Amino acid sequence: MLLSGSDILVKTLIEQGCDTVFGYPGGQILNVYDSLYTHQDQLNHILTAHEQGAAHAADGYARTTGKVGVVISTSGPGATNLVTGIATAYLDSIPMVAICGNVPTTQIGSDSFQEIDITGVTLPITKHNYFVGRVEDLADTIREAFVLAKSGRPGPVLIDVPKDVQIAECEYEPMPPVKKEESYAAKDMRIEEAAKIINSAERPFIYFGGGLITAEAQDEMLALAEKIDAPIGCSLMGLSAIPTDHPRFLGMQGMHGHYASSMAMHNADVIVSLGVRFNDRVTGNRQKFATGAKIIHIDVDGSELSKTVNAVCGLRGDVKLTLQKLLPMVNENQKPEWTGKINEFRQEEESYLDNREGLTPRKAILTLNKHLGENTAVATDVGQHQMWSAQNLSFKTSRRFISSGGLGTMGFGFGAAIGAALGTKERSILVTGDGSFGMNLNELATAVRYNIPIVVLIMNNGVLGMVRQWQTLFYNKHYSNTVLNRKTDFVAFAKAFGADGETVTTPEELDSALVRAFGTDGPYIIDCKIDKDEFVLPMLPPNGSMDDIITKLEVEL
Repeated sequence: MLLSGSDILVKTLIEQGCDTVFGYPGGQILNVYDSLYTHQDQLNHILTAHEQGAAHAADGYARTTGKVGVVISTSGPGATNLVTGIATAYLDSIPMVAICGNVPTTQIGSDSFQEIDITGVTLPITKHNYFVGRVEDLADTIREAFVLAKSGRPGPVLIDVPKDVQIAECEYEPMPPVKKEESYAAKDMRIEEAAKIINSAERPFIYFGGGLITAEAQDEMLALAEKIDAPIGCSLMGLSAIPTDHPRFLGMQGMHGHYASSMAMHNADVIVSLGVRFNDRVTGNRQKFATGAKIIHIDVDGSELSKTVNAVCGLRGDVKLTLQKLLPMVNENQKPEWTGKINEFRQEEESYLDNREGLTPRKAILTLNKHLGENTAVATDVGQHQMWSAQNLSFKTSRRFISSGGLGTMGFGFGAAIGAALGTKERSILVTGDGSFGMNLNELATAVRYNIPIVVLIMNNGVLGMVRQWQTLFYNKHYSNTVLNRKTDFVAFAKAFGADGETVTTPEELDSALVRAFGTDGPYIIDCKIDKDEFVLPMLPPNGSMDDIITKLEVEL
C-alpha cells in the first residue's frame, strides 16, 4: 500500500508491538503527530510536560516491561532535551528507541530554525543512531533499531527523520515483529575453566546486576547458589531481581551497600559475577578490592570483562545459557564454616541498623514497605533517598526497582514512575528528595492529566543531602550551595496542579497518609519531613576499601 513516511513510521511501531509512546510535538514532527492522531485507537501517546520527562517515562516503561520504550520529539531543542534521558538509558543498558523530527533534507547543514545534528550529539550515548534520508528506508530502519535496542546488551537507538521524508510516499509492506538477535552461551572451554575454579572455592560469593534481569537468569543463579552453598549480593541495578527476603540474599553491595553483603564479597575467595559491572561505587579502591578472590565474570558484553578489575576467568555470553551449561559441571558442596561467617556479618549488620524513634529515613521506607503490593514498582530519583530505598525496600517481583544507576540522574524519578505505572498497569511509587523533585516536578501535570496513580514520597530535608553528607565528612562542613532555603509548599503545589497531598512529621502520620494515598485514583504527594543531618550509612570514603568502611557517624554536627 502507498503511504506517507509519517504513516509508515506509526504503522511500523504498531507492527512491532508498541502500544504506548511518550513525547512532545513540534514543527518538524507534526506529520508524525498527524498520523498518531489517525491511529490513536492502536497506539497510545502520552504527552509529557518536557521531553526529558518523556525519555525517562519511556525508560521506566522499558524497565518494568522488558519491552522497547519509545519516545518522540521534534528537532532542535526538542531533540536535545532527550539527551539526558538517552544517556541515562545508555549507562543502565535499557532498550529504547528515540525518534526525532528534523528539518527537510534540502536544509540540512544550513543552520535552519531548530536544526541540530542530533545524530552527532548522541553518537557517544546510543548503541547506534540513524539519519533517514529516503522514505524507502524508513520502515526497515525502525525494525533494525528495535532489533539493536533489545539484542545483546540492550540500549538506546536514535532515528532522525527529516520532515520531507515524513511527507514523501512509498509502498509499505507489513512485517511481523522483529526478534532480538539469537543469544549464545560462552565457550565450553571457558565454562569448564570456571567450573574448576568454583569447585575449588571455600568461600564463594555470587554477585549479580541488571544483566541478570535482562537475561531472566534468576532461577539458574539460585540453583547455582544452592549447589555451592553461596551467599548472594547485587549491584544497585540488580535490586528486585530476586525476592528481598530470600535466605541467601544479603542485599546491595558497595559504597552504600549492606554491610553483610559488602563484607562477604570482601572476604570471598571466589566471586561469581553475573551481568554486572565493577564500577567505582562497587569496588572503592580497586587496588584493595577483594584481593583474596578469584573473579569469574559472565557478561553478554565482552568489553566489560577485566575492564576495571581483573577476571581470572571471563566468559562472554548470555548469562542464562552460560549458567545452564555451567550448572552440571559444578559439584554440590556445603560450606558450614563460610555460612557461619556470613551469619556473623549479618549479626554485625543488625547491630549497625538505625532503630531510633521518630521519623527516620529507614523508618519511613519500612513504613512504605507495609503498603506495597507484590507487583508495585518503586522509582527513585538520585541521592540519599535513593540509597535509603535501596537498603530498605522489600520486593517480591522482578523489574520493580526503577532507579538511575550509571548516570545518577536527578530528576529521573517522576517520568520513570509514570512509565512504570503505565507499564505495570498498576499504581507506582516515587521516592524522591526535595532537591531531585525540583528538577522535574512539572511532570505532575502529566500524572494529573492522565490520572496516573502515583504516590510521591518526598524525603524533605531542605538540603542537597548526599552532597551535604560529603561536605560534612570530607570538606570541613563547607556547605557551599547545598542548603536550599526554598519556601516551596509541596502540598499547595500538588493542589495547584490538580492533585492532593499532605505533610507528615511522624511515622504514624506517614502510615495514615499512605493509606489515603493508596486509596486515591490519581497522583498523591506526601511531604515527609526529615532532619537535614541524616546520613546514609554504611559508607566507603572516596578511594577507600572495606577496611575503611564507616558504619556510624563520628563527627559533630
